[in-house]
Amino acid sequence: MSSKTIAIASDHGGVELKAQLAKALADWGWGVLDLGTDGPASVDYPDYAAKVAEALKAGKAARAVLLCGTGIGISIAANRFRHLRAALVHDAFGARMCRQHNDANVLVMGGRTIGPEVARDCLKIFLETEFEGGRHAGRVAKFSE
Repeated sequence: MSSKTIAIASDHGGVELKAQLAKALADWGWGVLDLGTDGPASVDYPDYAAKVAEALKAGKAARAVLLCGTGIGISIAANRFRHLRAALVHDAFGARMCRQHNDANVLVMGGRTIGPEVARDCLKIFLETEFEGGRHAGRVAKFSE
């Protein structure tokens, strides 16, 4: 697995925030696997969730970021894949808890619902926070049953 690479993808509703977060990742020394989309033309968010699922399964990235307008649709699409634990977050606390308690491997945010500064904070916390394990490990294991 590429432990220093983060996959990132969005539909048209998250494309601007995706570009900002990809730049932040690169500035922080992470490799960025940009899986699209790259413009404002309408696209289907489930296709981008599938691209991230494929990249994580193939070991091309350690974790991922997904974005759509609200984050809701793409998080639903992502969680259809058993090996993804996609967490829609809106703030730093959610970003921390999704890692500590849920071992989330995909951070989801809404390009139209979160500002770039908060999104960068969430991403940084998501990358720096470890899974606690312990009492949470058994619960997380049930996600893939």
